[in-house]
Amino acid sequence: MRKKSHGGAEDRSAYQGIQFLKSFGQHILKNPAIVNAIVDKAGVKSTDVVLEIGPGTGNLTTKLLDACKKVIAVEFDPRMVLELRRRVQSDPAQNSRLEIIQGDFLKVDLPYFDVCVANVPYQISSPLIFKLLAHRPMFRSATLMFQREFAMRLVAPPGDALYCRLSVNTQLLARTQHILKVGKNNFRPPPKVDSSVVRIEPRHPQIPVNFKEWDGLVRFCFGRKNKTLGGIFRTKNVLELLTNNFRTYKALQVVPDKKVNKAKAKAKADSMMDVDDEDEEATGTSSEVVKQLIEDVLATDGFGEMRSSKMSQDDFLRLLAVFNSKGIHFA
Repeated sequence: MRKKSHGGAEDRSAYQGIQFLKSFGQHILKNPAIVNAIVDKAGVKSTDVVLEIGPGTGNLTTKLLDACKKVIAVEFDPRMVLELRRRVQSDPAQNSRLEIIQGDFLKVDLPYFDVCVANVPYQISSPLIFKLLAHRPMFRSATLMFQREFAMRLVAPPGDALYCRLSVNTQLLARTQHILKVGKNNFRPPPKVDSSVVRIEPRHPQIPVNFKEWDGLVRFCFGRKNKTLGGIFRTKNVLELLTNNFRTYKALQVVPDKKVNKAKAKAKADSMMDVDDEDEEATGTSSEVVKQLIEDVLATDGFGEMRSSKMSQDDFLRLLAVFNSKGIHFA
């Protein structure tokens, strides 16, 4: 297992002849009690295929092999791959049930798996989550270790100081639960911060919403999460961006070829921007029209006075639905 620290200078620590590199996020979990707790909390069944990300020297891998049908381990460092193979080669039963994929997790094609276990390098924490949640067929759960602050952002509820765009996006797609705090001294070499283990269970069925639209809205809202929505959506930059989106979607509606892509629609929308004010009013694409639509949205359900930092998933879903009903889009 691997862990990324914030350290600037590269630190090397030897273990059984292997130099662990902080630049690779290599902090090996050494405490067997923590290893056993993670396997237990992951709810691994004897029939499960387990995806492990960053197995390192295999402290967790061997425990998983004892508990499941098969482990698929994704490891970037070829030295760790060799070490892992050496560790299981003397046990034919474990060796036959271990598959190792050497490569960058963010770039490899993932096979089928039931559950995932990972000690996540800090620099890929966010993209790793969303790659997992986009995987199909859907897995049952993921038990992931992150730097503590990142982990707490994943589980933060509305109103919490750490509640942010990451919280909202992850919780739209999955249920998140903090299950274990892990002190930095449980690793070799120790990172500079503590860690936490989070359990993530994909929602099934998924909430029926266009994720690109959703993320576009949430990005606006959490740009200044403590401002009111009225304060955010009345700013000049936001108005200009939403006006451009409005024109693009209007162009998509008037182009007869249904296969037209957004690039072509954007070109048509740009040409619409070249008309004079009188013609622009006639096509209904002026910024004043969009401004009024935004005001209509903000007047609905008291949205104008709400603050993103305290809004629930249902609040954001209603807000997106109202914006879309007015012809305003975010993707």
